[in-house]
Amino acid sequence: MNYFYTISLVFLMSLFSFLLILPAESFAQQSEGAVRQLLEDRDEEIKELLGPRGTEYTQEQREKLKNIINGVIDYRAMAQFALQDTYDALSEEEREEFVDLFSTIIRDQSLNKLDIYRAEVKYEDVSVEGDEAEVRTMAQLEDVRTPVGYTMKYTDNNGWVMTDMIIDDVSTAASYRRQFQNIIRKKGYDSLLETLRKRAAK
Repeated sequence: MNYFYTISLVFLMSLFSFLLILPAESFAQQSEGAVRQLLEDRDEEIKELLGPRGTEYTQEQREKLKNIINGVIDYRAMAQFALQDTYDALSEEEREEFVDLFSTIIRDQSLNKLDIYRAEVKYEDVSVEGDEAEVRTMAQLEDVRTPVGYTMKYTDNNGWVMTDMIIDDVSTAASYRRQFQNIIRKKGYDSLLETLRKRAAK
């Protein structure tokens, strides 16, 4: 057996082994366990940074909290759902501006009531079908129990991301859709955009 044939054979065997392993790794990333682990790690990281009640946060800590809390949210998907047909009519530059404003507002709002992130979370169900997942949890803060659900999807670039949060049976994405569609119907898209610009600038 000559040298070059041996090298080629080794390469092909290595490539074949890689192709066999890759689907298993992809499957593992898209399993119920992977989704739950992602959310548990996020929850633990938030709680660790929050510290006890009454903690004062530096601007750097506040930005870090924003990034952890909102880092798994797919703002583009939520914005597209909220705008419906209007999104398709926008140029790419206009879409980018809208998504940027939309994400800025959500990120800022996420720090309004930090105590909710101190709740103990019980995972009641995590189901994965293909590249989509549904998560149902029960969050308990002192004596108050609140059902919280997540709709998620798997992307090659970002892994698992949230496309909706259902808090006490109320869909966040649907709420934004109702608000935005109401403004667009009554005053037009430009009025909605101006409203978001003002809110994001606060």
